[in-house]
Amino acid sequence: MLKNWVPFAAAIVVAAPAAAQSGDLAQVQNHLRAVNTMTADFTQTDRAGKTLTGTLTLKKPGKIRFQYEKGVPILVVGDGKALTFIDYSVRQVQRWPISNSPLGVLINPDRDIAKFAKVVPSGDSRILSVEGYDPKHPEYGRITMVFARDGAAPGGLMLQGWVTLDSQGNRTTIRLDNQRFNTPVSDGTFRWNDPRRTNRRN
Repeated sequence: MLKNWVPFAAAIVVAAPAAAQSGDLAQVQNHLRAVNTMTADFTQTDRAGKTLTGTLTLKKPGKIRFQYEKGVPILVVGDGKALTFIDYSVRQVQRWPISNSPLGVLINPDRDIAKFAKVVPSGDSRILSVEGYDPKHPEYGRITMVFARDGAAPGGLMLQGWVTLDSQGNRTTIRLDNQRFNTPVSDGTFRWNDPRRTNRRN
């Protein structure tokens, strides 16, 4: 199911001091705004411990693609307006607004994360974790993004991955490797074959 694909990190959070919250959130916002494109290898682990790998491509505003490893008949694509989940094994396509997904935090540079995010103490000064949650829309779930402080990365942060937890308690972890920022990415990357139609691209 599509909703099961995007989970979020649920934990009892002890808020960091207000000054640290403000400074760290500003740095995260700077990072997100400094990243126009990103490609990375990803490893996805679901609540049952099943692991899949693939390639992530992101282009702002609103475009993202999870291309899974060979043999996995699933594709997830954001085209700027909606996220689309395609299961080629059963010719099923599901779509929902990007704004209704926690991934919107990553691909909408205009969102002010200070309005819905807070820093989660990590116990390691080299790591910055930020949890995003909209209390007005609990059905959108939660996302916890994990960054490593890295002066050479955009905004001084390197996105390591994230954890999502949906309203049904389904948890998914994404870990990133080989991150590459602000390299040319064609809009054609975010097209996909519609399994419900023959020889037609959407």
